[in-house]
Amino acid sequence: MSIDSPGAPPFGAGTARRARIVILGSGFAALTAIRRLRASRVDADITVVSPRRELVYLPSLVWVPSGARSGDDLRVPLAAFFERMFVHWVEGSVQQVQDGGRRVVTDSGELASDVLVIATGARTLRALPGIEHALIPCEGIASAEAIRDRLAAMDGGTIAFGFASNPKEPGAVRGGPMFEFLFGIDTLLRRQRRRDAFKLVFFNPSTQPGQRLGPSAVRRLLERMHALGIETQLGHKPVRFEPGRVVTEGGEISADLILFMPGLTGPAWLDASDLPRSEGGFVAADGHGRVRGLRQVYVAGDAGSYPGPEWMAKQAHQADLQADAVARNIAAELRGQAAAHGFRTELVCIVDTLDAGMLVYRGGARTFALPRMRAMHWLKQHFATRYLRQYR
Repeated sequence: MSIDSPGAPPFGAGTARRARIVILGSGFAALTAIRRLRASRVDADITVVSPRRELVYLPSLVWVPSGARSGDDLRVPLAAFFERMFVHWVEGSVQQVQDGGRRVVTDSGELASDVLVIATGARTLRALPGIEHALIPCEGIASAEAIRDRLAAMDGGTIAFGFASNPKEPGAVRGGPMFEFLFGIDTLLRRQRRRDAFKLVFFNPSTQPGQRLGPSAVRRLLERMHALGIETQLGHKPVRFEPGRVVTEGGEISADLILFMPGLTGPAWLDASDLPRSEGGFVAADGHGRVRGLRQVYVAGDAGSYPGPEWMAKQAHQADLQADAVARNIAAELRGQAAAHGFRTELVCIVDTLDAGMLVYRGGARTFALPRMRAMHWLKQHFATRYLRQYR
């Protein structure tokens, strides 16, 4: 089935018909691109392709194990938002992108595009043997709920927490949330007066885990682990997981529950597509979000690999910044202007501990990590409510 006839030439100023903008994904980058395009008064047909017409607010996954949030709290239906933005939604999963971005093949048909925005996010690397014996917290609501249920069923034991990166692209890591799961579960067990029955162990291949947060943040995080009696095994790469055990190059960790976040790589459909990729498997882009070597094909968010400092984060805030620049560039090109908008590289996060939070900032020459404050926990909750209001 063909949803639209493929093969249209690149679109530009002076073309009689309306441009067809196809956006792959319905996460942070995709939705920000839509808002910015409409705010820029881009009069184009916008089609979004995604498996579900909803946004899952992943930053709040860390509150699911404690019951502070449920899965339904994190799911934001997008039908009303798409209607307000005059967006056509196609239910489907991307299979491949061909003809230099002009043709998108999905499991529900094909679409033609004049302008393509790739915002499907990244996927986790599952190459480590025995990965099925670990729960991957950041994969979605089901994983966070599984952690909640496993914790509730445990009378005690050892919980091992760890994360790793993509060896071919070290920046493709999601360590911040793993610190939050670690400290949040510690807080939860203390609230339940069960902490003495558990041993918490944090493992990481680096001796300075979370380096992208900056040296002061790493120091504070490790000091906090020590103060809470959380054991650490650092500087040894994980080799494999077994039932009840984490095997690293430096030894073994017995564990009744393993929470592990692997490194990230690009979406699987890239293997069947004719798009340029980075060494780590992401869509290769320039500093304006343009896919290298292709006209009017853009990428924003975790699916892309961008030039910039080595600490550039795979996080929602950075995805929003990239998507904003992409939308501005699309608007400029459709008006016959140069696509000259770059995006700011900035890391902003609150490492939440369920009762407090540590604000971490990195941008330009500035890097700092504030001490834990109770106000930061409430600020993170308030931000989530305010952020999601624009889509509800």
